[in-house]
Amino acid sequence: MKIVIVVLVILVGLIAVGWMGLRVRPRPFPPLALQTPALKTVPLPAGLPAPVERFYRQLYGDQVPVIESAVITGRATMSPVGGLKLPARFRFVHQVGQDYRHYFELTWFGRTIGKGNEHYLDGRSRLALPMGLSDEGPQVDQAANLSLWAEYVWVPAVLVTDPRVRWESVDENTALLAVPFGDQLERFVARFDPATGRLQMLEAMRFKDSKSAAKTLWLNESQNWDTVGGQQIPTTGAVTWFDQGRPWAVFTVEDIALNVDVQGLLRAGRK
Repeated sequence: MKIVIVVLVILVGLIAVGWMGLRVRPRPFPPLALQTPALKTVPLPAGLPAPVERFYRQLYGDQVPVIESAVITGRATMSPVGGLKLPARFRFVHQVGQDYRHYFELTWFGRTIGKGNEHYLDGRSRLALPMGLSDEGPQVDQAANLSLWAEYVWVPAVLVTDPRVRWESVDENTALLAVPFGDQLERFVARFDPATGRLQMLEAMRFKDSKSAAKTLWLNESQNWDTVGGQQIPTTGAVTWFDQGRPWAVFTVEDIALNVDVQGLLRAGRK
């Protein structure tokens, strides 16, 4: 009996220590030695759906910055497997409207325990994930393309300056966002907050992985608007698969560099 009690005490202690390690946030990535140059602007396009025009006018006024590249850095909690929420830090690199690289590190007690690298280059995606996992294929390409465009909630000017993007009216607080995917179009439902006019949610049908036979509703909620890198953005993004019912990842943006040279960062770590 005493042995059982001792074992139970040890197990409880180990669980407590493990839980404490998950409460420690990692240090942020070191700042990039890159500075955003002065941004050129273009007039806000005419003919936008009412909630879209309201959102962009209150964000930028009549002139919208032209963004060609972005490096988005911050910290997160992620549940890659089993629902366990792991602290993480991330750096997302974009050649806007074309390519990206997602790099993240999972941590415990602030120490890196796993690294992830996802490249979406020339319309093809390849994931190299912790524990030796990887994935690629047409379904993964579709998912990556949606990620490319959904992440422009942190660089919202892109969604009215890229000539390939189309907005379609639905109602006073909702619009459809059509984005290119090869020679096709994919669509998001964009929902705007009736009180603030801000973009609140992007929804799309997305494949989970290369084995997915059907798409799943994928939700991207924007929260906690603030100024980062001189731009008003939703600093928090919560990403949810509808069938899971709660976010599998919550990203908090802490730094953005715009219109900087990203070619070295974009292809780093590619195998």
